[in-house]
Amino acid sequence: MSKSLKQRLADYADVARELGVDAVALVPGPNFSRALEHSFMSHERPFVLVIPADKPPAALVPNLELGSWKLVGFEGAVFDWRDQVGYADAFSQLLEYLDISSLGVEGQVMRVFVHHALLKAQPDLVITDAEAEISALRMIKTEADIAAMQAAVDISERALQRMLDGVKLGQTEKDIEQSLIKFMFDEGADGLAFSPIVAAGDNSAMPHAHARADYKVKTGDALLIDFGARKDGFAADITRTVFLSEVSDEGRAVYETVLAANMAGLAATRAGVTAHEIDDVVTSVLEASPYASRIRTKTGHGLGREVHEAPYIVRGNQMPLPAGTVYTNEPGLYEIGNFGVRIEDDVVITEEGCVTLTNFPKELMVISC
Repeated sequence: MSKSLKQRLADYADVARELGVDAVALVPGPNFSRALEHSFMSHERPFVLVIPADKPPAALVPNLELGSWKLVGFEGAVFDWRDQVGYADAFSQLLEYLDISSLGVEGQVMRVFVHHALLKAQPDLVITDAEAEISALRMIKTEADIAAMQAAVDISERALQRMLDGVKLGQTEKDIEQSLIKFMFDEGADGLAFSPIVAAGDNSAMPHAHARADYKVKTGDALLIDFGARKDGFAADITRTVFLSEVSDEGRAVYETVLAANMAGLAATRAGVTAHEIDDVVTSVLEASPYASRIRTKTGHGLGREVHEAPYIVRGNQMPLPAGTVYTNEPGLYEIGNFGVRIEDDVVITEEGCVTLTNFPKELMVISC
């Protein structure tokens, strides 16, 4: 059974107590959506939800959002403001009502002008970065979260198959990208998790490449596709690399090395293992190959409402990973000016090991086109 709004807000009150601050504040973004189970835009109008450790919560809400805000079912005090008047008085009223001296905020999400508005309203307010602690509440996924992520993955994989079925030599990367986007929406995506990476030939060696409108794919190209649909607020993040018409011995060897690293990471995954240990296992496979100089990235990152969120799967991160964590296992090898290969799965950590949400084949694929 999912938590009620009161229970979800209580989670943030617990964070405030654990950090020794009077309250924590959320602004529109993934934590805001997790707390309220409603999404609101982040724009020029400040919108702040404050959850004290031991008092009722309160919110500063743009007046034009009040209709949508009523759908949340929030029972705390609300201070609204209109564009014609400005938000300064609303901040003063909010802080006077709360009567707090310290506040934990989302350091990676709260914008500078909101921070300044809080301090203008109460210059002695002590504001600290509580990003890690606030976002940690999203790390362990619920059954509903994982079901939404599985739906996003399934949509993505159906779209990928349709795209690959239609790839032809002479198409541009942009042509292929546009067909992939169309197919994701055709298959039921609510939106894109991020702008897809569709990169062929030497462009595939750029981990975050942009599709080119002036490059036509040709025989022997590696075609790297990194993409994901969004469904019910959650993202998929999948990468597959295929070869067009034929593959060289070098391409085959590099691909098999990356696949071995990916599989080693899955074998090492279970509740309690650290992010360091997973990355060390994966990266060690790449380092032991003749292609060690082509390593450019860590193994992966957490996935959920955001495409990149905690935990980060990298050597040195000694965080033990609990069951319910979802991360991306995405080793890759990239040689600038030549080609790159990445294979990425979305992985749920369990007590016994792991479950991969991604099911698209990983065996070396040469597309007849």
